[in-house]
Amino acid sequence: MTINPIGDTLHALDLIAERHKALSSNVANMNTPNYRRKDISFSQYLSGYSSPLETSLAQKMGPSPVSIETSDERIDPAKELSEMQKNSVLYSVASRRMTSIITEMRTVINMGSS
Repeated sequence: MTINPIGDTLHALDLIAERHKALSSNVANMNTPNYRRKDISFSQYLSGYSSPLETSLAQKMGPSPVSIETSDERIDPAKELSEMQKNSVLYSVASRRMTSIITEMRTVINMGSS
């Protein structure tokens, strides 16, 4: 069980936003000479969550820790857009998690004020 679910979810949302920036930068610079492809991997961070969906997504993303990776591989726009779509799914999961946490907090507050 997570001790700080709001903080952890905010951290995940921040990481997802950073990955989106890296992926969109790759698309924007695909014809820039000497540009190195960037990506951010955070599957190990997500695998710490207790949700089976989040754990499954983390396993599909690979075992690497949170890190900024650069490579000399040629940028494939289709691959970058596919990765952006995967990132959107992760954002959706994290935002639903935050909504669930807030809903639970409202329920507790409303029960306590009755």
